[in-house]
Amino acid sequence: MNIGLSKSVRYILKPSWLTGPIFDKELRVSSRRRRNYVLRSAYLAILTVFVVLVWHTMVRFQGAAAYRISQMSVAGLAIITTIIMFQFVATQLIAVVMLSTSISDEIYNRTLGVLMTTPINSFQIVMGKLFSKLLQIILLLAISLPLLATVRVFGGVPWNYVISSVCITLTAVIFAGVLSLYFSISARRAYVVILKTLFTLGIIYLFIPIMVVLVSQSFVPTIRQPLMLFSIVMLPNPFVVMQFNTAAMMSPGAVGIMPIPLSWPIHCVVMLGASVFLLAWSMRIVRRVALRQATGQLDLATKNRKKKKLSLKTTKSEGQSGLIRRVKGSPVVWKELRAPIIQGSRKKNIIGLAITIIALLITYAVNMKEKLLDEDFTHIAYTLVFVIIGLITNIVLSATTITTEKETRSWPILLATSMSDWQILIGKAVGVFRRCLPIWLLLAGHLILFITVRYIHPIAVVHLAILVTWIVVFLSGSGLYFSARLKRTTSAVVANFALALTLWAVIPLLLGLVATITYESDILEAYILTNPVVQTVVIMDGAGGSHNATRNLSRLNYEWPSPSGSNWNSIRSTTSILFITMLIYMSMGLLFAWRAKCRFRRNIF
Repeated sequence: MNIGLSKSVRYILKPSWLTGPIFDKELRVSSRRRRNYVLRSAYLAILTVFVVLVWHTMVRFQGAAAYRISQMSVAGLAIITTIIMFQFVATQLIAVVMLSTSISDEIYNRTLGVLMTTPINSFQIVMGKLFSKLLQIILLLAISLPLLATVRVFGGVPWNYVISSVCITLTAVIFAGVLSLYFSISARRAYVVILKTLFTLGIIYLFIPIMVVLVSQSFVPTIRQPLMLFSIVMLPNPFVVMQFNTAAMMSPGAVGIMPIPLSWPIHCVVMLGASVFLLAWSMRIVRRVALRQATGQLDLATKNRKKKKLSLKTTKSEGQSGLIRRVKGSPVVWKELRAPIIQGSRKKNIIGLAITIIALLITYAVNMKEKLLDEDFTHIAYTLVFVIIGLITNIVLSATTITTEKETRSWPILLATSMSDWQILIGKAVGVFRRCLPIWLLLAGHLILFITVRYIHPIAVVHLAILVTWIVVFLSGSGLYFSARLKRTTSAVVANFALALTLWAVIPLLLGLVATITYESDILEAYILTNPVVQTVVIMDGAGGSHNATRNLSRLNYEWPSPSGSNWNSIRSTTSILFITMLIYMSMGLLFAWRAKCRFRRNIF
């Protein structure tokens, strides 16, 4: 009996019953992949750069010794908050990317059904995949722990803040990773999983809380009830809880403004509960899909079979009637123009479009009730949302045009046709623009609607058209280049994202920190003029709102972050800046496209 009890205890304490051999296999594969070591090195290098710049910003080496010593606690506080916020955002993005192919690879390589014929169950498959990727992220978090412990010696930061921040980060990473794993069951492409996950997280963390707060402020007359509702809605939001935790550490008196304090232990329990629910649901779906593969049923759902039968009936009826679609012009352009804008069933696409329009109309109604539609900041927010969504869509779709052909082994066949490389390139570029067109049409509809009611000046259409033109050309060119150079869709998408983030986020941030150290901001202000987010804000700040909509062109004022001694606030200067930026980025985009064409026939397999 004692022997049996000891065996049971050893079995429970041994983690292999939880993850099975999947965890061990994934760890062995990860240890042999160079990209994991590159990721750790890049993570540590970027973190070091941020810490050094923050250190030089906060610590001045002039002055008395007592003053320099007193600055140490301020520097320690700034460095620790910088490290925590950096790893909070970076690790969530890494989790989404790393788990985007966790289950789909097994499904579409036809190995999931084979796994179900072994003693491995769906619980061990899901947990093994999840924990193997989370371990890599935990290693990234562990890299910064010695630095956090060392800098904390300077004073100013309690240990409970460090521990609570790490717990909030871990639970947020687990939830984002589990959500990405869940979407990877039904989506084959990694970029589709990444987009779905980011879109869902945006709805959960941003759209729903804002809508709840706006609706409550519009229809609840008292003040305390909206605050209480705000606290309840924001409790599962890790970004708000992290900000609240940081504010409570810096100024403990700020906690009293909330009727229900955002307690980080409760938040962590809520996030873990949501993660467990998603994991259980994922295990159920994985088991169903795996059993279908093991028994030879390769369709993932009954709806797919119905859709296939319906398409066969439609094809047969067209064949019987003698209708044949003739290819006109470039075959690649013809094929891209007839491909669905959004992959999936037509019914789901219509439902998604209807929900989007209804949600947009609800926000219009709430802002109209609050009398905010005639303010410039309202249209700045709307335009920023449309432009950022368009940016992300263009980044992703342009980077998938050629890699999808490579992964399906149809790229050599396309190159073997009589079409030239330029015809293929132009066809792919037209397809990218067409797939991104719905987002830009939403932006155009917003502008036309509020120009009609005189809440936006008509010149905003011209300026935003210039902005959208160079965004589309530049990102399409860079995406085509990375798609032609790299073999995997995920790698191309990540490379295109990295280019955009480096140009428009990392470099301005580094220049800002350098400007803080050297007290010279001319380079930063000149560079930031080319940022699409800055240009969007300046355009709508100068042309948005009822007070600007009825002005003459000569009276419009655009507040550019101009270097000292410069005045670029006129309509002529604004148009010149936009045209110069368009020429620069379009030249870079065309250069990327030309280099993509040059790489078409290299490493085609």
